[in-house]
Amino acid sequence: MRVNNDGARIDVQIDGDAEPAIVLLAGFPLTRDIWIQNARTLVASHRVIAPDLRGTGASSVPPGPYLMEAMAGDVAAVLDALGIERATIVGHSLGGYVALAFARMYAERVERLALVCSRTAADTPERARWRNELADRAEATGSVGEIVDAVIPTLFAPQTARLHPELERSAREIAGRNGVRGLAALLRGMALRDPADDIAPDLDMPVLVVAGAEDRVVAPAESAAMAALFPNARLEMFEATGHMPMLEEPERLGRVLLEFLADDG
Repeated sequence: MRVNNDGARIDVQIDGDAEPAIVLLAGFPLTRDIWIQNARTLVASHRVIAPDLRGTGASSVPPGPYLMEAMAGDVAAVLDALGIERATIVGHSLGGYVALAFARMYAERVERLALVCSRTAADTPERARWRNELADRAEATGSVGEIVDAVIPTLFAPQTARLHPELERSAREIAGRNGVRGLAALLRGMALRDPADDIAPDLDMPVLVVAGAEDRVVAPAESAAMAALFPNARLEMFEATGHMPMLEEPERLGRVLLEFLADDG
């Protein structure tokens, strides 16, 4: 399925027809393919909606930078096209930033919110500068490898990299399907994003925060502090995981998501 919104064509994978609906948003510099194993777990009891964010995968590459609010609007357009009023929004890393922007703009449409190895804080000036410089270098060389080499090795726990090098190879292959222009526009959009700490206390829907104890991108302590911002949040710490639980511990993440979706308390 393809949905047009604000100059972008968003390509969406839809699996299952059970209600309620769950939206899976991928992190940077990846595509919806990182969710394949979890989608198989969820599809028996949920309608699983996995869009490629603008600039990635099979979606189009409009001019950037891609602000989180623009991508949240893309998610809303997808739900509108499917006739879905409310859904659970699950975001990994960058996808979490988009999910938080969606919650700010469309809180009434969020049944539940899951943030997987993501954060409410904005970039520090140093991190924003790093993103912009990486985008500049990648566009100058015309090679997506500049971004893949800078990002992918940081995403996995050391023991994962040592014992399961095939997972990094898989992430590289997924990221390598993207083009330089789209990834550069995402980098610049992330550097511009606003913090979401201010809205967290007002989001009273059930919130799941998934963190990796070996995450080198979002420190476990930051995840715990973020979970405390929400009035109805639950923290799940994956002790053997880095920044990629959907690849490092997909079975456990699937179970945790199902438990979260079924929890009426």
